[in-house]
Amino acid sequence: MRKARTSVVAMAATLALAGCGGRGGEGQDCPPGAQTATPSGYCVPRYLSLKRGEVFGRKGPGRDYPAVFVYHARGLPVQVVDETSDWRRICDPDGGLVWVSRAMVDGRRTVFAKGGQPVPFRRAPRDDAPIAGYLRPRAIADLKGAQEGWRRISVGGDTGWVKTGEVWGLDPAPQCH
Repeated sequence: MRKARTSVVAMAATLALAGCGGRGGEGQDCPPGAQTATPSGYCVPRYLSLKRGEVFGRKGPGRDYPAVFVYHARGLPVQVVDETSDWRRICDPDGGLVWVSRAMVDGRRTVFAKGGQPVPFRRAPRDDAPIAGYLRPRAIADLKGAQEGWRRISVGGDTGWVKTGEVWGLDPAPQCH
């Protein structure tokens, strides 16, 4: 009985550290030493995705600031690099740095295909595994899991594994400077 309790306590501690706030999927990728004293209670930097098909990126944290960009990519992965109680400063895959309303992002984790060539995704996390399909350049896929240098993704009903370096939305370091 004592051994089982120790395992449960260790697992709970691991989950608490991984959760960076412990709510939903948001913040589960927090790097060691990430800032957690934020208005949301989640770490910065962290990844989220755009919730809607039209999201206004503003010059500052408020509707009084002009829109400098309009995103038309529901599910686009973005990295939160700063926040206020109602606004998130995000970095997008192209290096854009803008403020969006917190209502326009959610904790659903996605990735974005890098480069100009299709990215193969495989049936298993191995270079020699059969190809299950291809992720088009700049396509968005749902992030489902991880295993040593590989990420499990789902897109269009198909699931497979891509190498971590072939997609954007995973690097814990700040992506915009």
